[in-house]
Amino acid sequence: MKVTFLHHSSFLVELEHTVLLFDYFDGSKVNGFRFGGVLPQIDKDKDFYILASHKHQDHFDMDNLRLADSYPKARFIFSKDCKMSRSFLNRHGYGEETIQKIQYVSAGRSYETGNLKIKTLLSTDAGVAFCIQAEDRHIYHAGDLNWWYWEGAGDLVNGRMGRDFKREMKKLQNEHFDLAFVLLDPRQEKDAYKGFGYFMQNVDADHVFPMHMWQDYSMIQAYKKRTDNDYFLSRIMDISEENQVFEF
Repeated sequence: MKVTFLHHSSFLVELEHTVLLFDYFDGSKVNGFRFGGVLPQIDKDKDFYILASHKHQDHFDMDNLRLADSYPKARFIFSKDCKMSRSFLNRHGYGEETIQKIQYVSAGRSYETGNLKIKTLLSTDAGVAFCIQAEDRHIYHAGDLNWWYWEGAGDLVNGRMGRDFKREMKKLQNEHFDLAFVLLDPRQEKDAYKGFGYFMQNVDADHVFPMHMWQDYSMIQAYKKRTDNDYFLSRIMDISEENQVFEF
């Protein structure tokens, strides 16, 4: 199993017969940032799934549909808020063959597509989080499902965010994940560790990848300094740069 951190919340997971691409976008499309993730060559014999958790520009890129031109086995799994009409896609040069490869998913549902089993959670921001089963591997990608807590937002908003996040995490209590991609957003400042810490303490996952760090990877070591539990720390992957590769 091979995992490539491309940038921000985008990861490429390569299994024996399956490749999963999560929340990939062109790195020049987010104002104020220049992300450098580069897609490696994908084995064309493998089933290739391109997933988008929601339509924010740092998670979704319509131009990913061009991957179908190079990879005949590409299929697209997009949150329902990314939905585009057939006429809109036609105007942008996408034909029926590509359109037929798109599946839109809603929160709180289960799906089977190809060799994947998919369960979705409701994000606390937009769209969905993904729980994926492929080749006996269980993978979680949070999208923007997080314990969002913002100074100045008020107790009503912050309290609801916390309750909604914990409700979704409760649905994972009996799950085991081989890989988990979980938010650690520096914009939340002192409250950045709420969601990540809650996941680490309440969800069973072998390898946890912090994400959504806006290129501030110092967040990982700062979090690790909060505990001396070796097993706890060994589960957290040290990300230091874009296009970083991990093999398990």
